[in-house]
Amino acid sequence: MILHFIHTLWSFFIVISVIVFSHEFGHYIVAKLCGVKILAFSIGFGKEIVGWNDKSGTRWKICMLPLGGYVKMFGDASAVSNADEDTIERMSADDKKVTFHHKPLYKKAAIVVAGPVANFILTICILTYFVITVGLPSAEPVVGMVMHDSPAQAAGLKSGDRILKINEDEVHSFNDIPYLVSTNLGTPVTLLVQREQEQLSITLTPKEVEDDDGLGNKVKHPVIGIKSPDIKYEDVGLLRAVGEAVHRTEMLCVSTLKVMGQMVTGQRGAGDLKGPVGIAQLSGQATDKDFHTALWLIAMLSANLGLVNLFPIPVLDGGHLAYYAAEALSGRPLAQKVQEWGFKVGFVLLFALMGFTILNDFRKLF
Repeated sequence: MILHFIHTLWSFFIVISVIVFSHEFGHYIVAKLCGVKILAFSIGFGKEIVGWNDKSGTRWKICMLPLGGYVKMFGDASAVSNADEDTIERMSADDKKVTFHHKPLYKKAAIVVAGPVANFILTICILTYFVITVGLPSAEPVVGMVMHDSPAQAAGLKSGDRILKINEDEVHSFNDIPYLVSTNLGTPVTLLVQREQEQLSITLTPKEVEDDDGLGNKVKHPVIGIKSPDIKYEDVGLLRAVGEAVHRTEMLCVSTLKVMGQMVTGQRGAGDLKGPVGIAQLSGQATDKDFHTALWLIAMLSANLGLVNLFPIPVLDGGHLAYYAAEALSGRPLAQKVQEWGFKVGFVLLFALMGFTILNDFRKLF
């Protein structure tokens, strides 16, 4: 049990560090390009474990709590990049030029959005690697077999039917189908089907089934009950692989947003939310299985981190962007008190969510 715990903890540290480094490096590199002086680049929070200074004076460090990271820029009061107004006021004109807070609005927005963009780029790079090494599933969206006692059978789908659309989304390959029905829990979907020379509109309600996720965990997901006639893997070039990776990343983000919307509206329970303990468990299982599974997990988590960070919640990147949008519209920054209260509310929301997900993780464990 001790060895298992150490393996899980180490796996979690590696997985999270790769994702956090990607995110923070996005902020770092764009900030450097915009002429901002960087004081610290940290993986984790709390007490420093190991660190070093580079030639520009930036402190690169790894800290005790591997639950995130930050880039602290010149003029920042804290890791969330709120301005240290008193210190900035006493700075010389030359020093103010290299602070984040004295840069034009478009440069500040570019620095902030670079973190989530870096996460999406990491996901796209990993998925591109998979498409190039494994190949692109080239199965047409044609029904090969209709499963017995399934929603597809009840709705009258037949072998040979070509699925053109699911609701308003076009279906390009058979692999699109699971993605497009993955968020339909007990709600009907409409399929536009080509059958010989005519097009039919068929409505059915996916059935929820429980399967193994490949790591030994039971997961529930909706299915319509069809199989592909034949799945082949086609070798593709770099440009097409990147295009497919972008498409898959987009579908992943759209699915995540739909699931979160269902949780907010009560259509789906929040029991699927995972916190640090749940992610650590997944990390241990993934690294225990093989390198490619761990890489896949990193890609999924990185896309989700990039997406969540764009939410307009103060302390997140999206919160900063919301402040900048308000400033661009009004022609002046929001009042300092308003920003400070926004950060306080943001911290409360994040800690509340963190606490809920940790309780959720322990409930599943025990």
